[in-house]
Amino acid sequence: MTTDDSLSRLEDDDYPAYTMGRAAEVLGTTPAFLRAIGEARLITPLRSEGGHRRYSRYQLRIAARAREIVDQGTPVEAACRIVILEDQLEEAQRLNAEYRRSATDQHPRTAA
Repeated sequence: MTTDDSLSRLEDDDYPAYTMGRAAEVLGTTPAFLRAIGEARLITPLRSEGGHRRYSRYQLRIAARAREIVDQGTPVEAACRIVILEDQLEEAQRLNAEYRRSATDQHPRTAA
């Protein structure tokens, strides 16, 4: 692997660059919180060859959103479900807009 390959992985949102301790530090939370959102299946960290949890920047953004909701007094499991539902709604809205654009492109309205 070249140095360029290593550096490009650091820019990859899905590259599991953060250990559990570092991820908890970045989020201002505890490793227990990260384990809890993993158990709630909000995120699934990758594992190193030694079995240690590794998190990507994308996963940290999701965890940060869950932490915001938990900090407002919502239980962890409910916060995880809210984040999952928000993500599903955003995807459904994106697909709906895409279908509408496609339908408009296929059947443009004619001016009267």
